[in-house]
Amino acid sequence: MSNPLFNNTGRYAGLILRRDRVRIPIWVIALVFITIIIPPAFSELYPTPMDRQIIGASMENPAMVAMLGPAYGVDNYTQGAVMANQMLLFTALAVAIMSILLTNRHTRGDEEEGRIEVIRSLPVGRLANLNATTVVFFGVNIILALIVGFGLYALGIDSMDLNGSLLYGAALGATGIFFTAITLLLAQLTSTSRGTLGFSFGFLGFAYLIRAIGDVSIEALSWLSPLGWILRTEAYVNNYWGPIFLTLGAGLLITVLALYLNSVRDLGAGFLPAKPGRRTASRFLQSPLGLGIKLQRVSIIAWLIGMYILGASYGSIFGDIEAFFNSSEMMREMFSYGVGFSLVDQFITVLMSVISMVTTIPALMMILKLRGEEKRNRIEHILARSVSRTKLLGSFLVISIVVSFLVQLLSVVGLWSAASAVLDDPLSFGTMFNAAMVYLPAIWVMIGVAVLFIGYMPQGTIVVWLYLGYSFFVVYFGKLLQVPEFMVKLSSFGNIPQIPIDDMNFVKVSIMTILAIGLMVIGFNGYNKRDIQG
Repeated sequence: MSNPLFNNTGRYAGLILRRDRVRIPIWVIALVFITIIIPPAFSELYPTPMDRQIIGASMENPAMVAMLGPAYGVDNYTQGAVMANQMLLFTALAVAIMSILLTNRHTRGDEEEGRIEVIRSLPVGRLANLNATTVVFFGVNIILALIVGFGLYALGIDSMDLNGSLLYGAALGATGIFFTAITLLLAQLTSTSRGTLGFSFGFLGFAYLIRAIGDVSIEALSWLSPLGWILRTEAYVNNYWGPIFLTLGAGLLITVLALYLNSVRDLGAGFLPAKPGRRTASRFLQSPLGLGIKLQRVSIIAWLIGMYILGASYGSIFGDIEAFFNSSEMMREMFSYGVGFSLVDQFITVLMSVISMVTTIPALMMILKLRGEEKRNRIEHILARSVSRTKLLGSFLVISIVVSFLVQLLSVVGLWSAASAVLDDPLSFGTMFNAAMVYLPAIWVMIGVAVLFIGYMPQGTIVVWLYLGYSFFVVYFGKLLQVPEFMVKLSSFGNIPQIPIDDMNFVKVSIMTILAIGLMVIGFNGYNKRDIQG
């Protein structure tokens, strides 16, 4: 006899799949595509054993170990070992982000929006929601693991055998399952979807930091991080499956705990007590700008701190940059700008584009928060007062633009301060500041696209994230994969002068700024005319 707590789990799982029939394929296809196209590029960059031995030696640099994990098999650095060392950790981070976002959407997100309460009024078990979410996203990660594993093996690269390829895929799948479980647990502890996301991403960042410290200094610390576990698989070198079973076992235990907590807590409540608010709202909070800042203050502070740390972590490797470039054909391919420029100058250009695209994430989150509030039927209550739509959208836009500047600034401060500590002749703060701030118009274009969708097609805001992902791919991997120039120019980030390599091009920057303003104005016009949706 089936347990009534899980009644109709199968039908609930079908509902989740139907709701995410676009999101899940996009995530899986993007992750598989990025994984499959990289090994052939590495084969062209490192065609001989000597080339691979040189890059293998550079991977043992402490700064590179902190970013990518320990290098295995450097004595016989095969194409498979190169792939695992340079791509496994970053791809695992992407899989973890996918699992956190999708799991939160169908647990605490649905609970916060009242969907689970409605569904529980039907003949559905108390644990059907959590169980269905577990089944679906465990299944998604298993399918991802199999596609990646067999896809890598199908490339026919000698050192990438079936066992190693399946292990590589399993490492990604196990990471996704573990962070699905973590999000399930945190959805029981917190009382809001924002809290669940904050703690989940905080745990992911902590896991990365602990692994980095452990890999560089105290290896035992790496065994406290799930990211450290999957790197110990040593895919394509020794092919250890033990860390996979450890990660899966931990994920299952955490899932069981989440199911138990879900069965004993009240719907809408969390085990971590929510801080009570003030009895009366301040005058600032009663304004749309104050409300927007209040809703996102924790996220803003977290991103400011995080980007400062990210900048400092990149700045810390500047002291070893010359040895790294001289030993890495891939880096020379990606950062080749001709003679007359120092390695630091060349590194700064691409680094600033990457940091700027990361900065775009919180900027978009700030403006798209308005769409999230609209979906939760909260905007109507604000507009029922003497608040115009222009003022409401404008307030969130101001927050987004200011955050883009502050986050970019903090990343530069972190980068410059760390680089100054390790370089005998560092770049001036002014040079780094200019190299970063020139990307603000590109970020504002992305914000403008978001405003445009909010104004005319609020259901299609996911396109903004896809556009950002496309930008990262063509800008970061453009030279490595020989992406056509017109594809790079389709991204706002591909039209920005790369200071200090390029001279400042005020015409391009002005055009991008005007384009951003135009998109925003058109978006405002649409927002003032369309119906507010739930």
